[in-house]
Amino acid sequence: MQQKIVIKIKFKCKKCRSKAMTIAAMTSGVCSVKLEGDEKDRVVVIGEGVNAVGMILLLRKKVGHATLELVAQCND
Repeated sequence: MQQKIVIKIKFKCKKCRSKAMTIAAMTSGVCSVKLEGDEKDRVVVIGEGVNAVGMILLLRKKVGHATLELVAQCND
């Protein structure tokens, strides 16, 4: 069963945004990654067996402040 993970990140620049997308896409089990929100400050990850906590810790270390907003089952 696939899960949807929404992570809010405070981006400092456009380079940080692309770095966060790369980190999320390289995480094991990820099928798709996209940006959402008015300010494009939310990274939406869809995949199976994704370690959300591990991804948050890596994003905090490499990009900046990141908070987990949602982890839910996808109905697709």
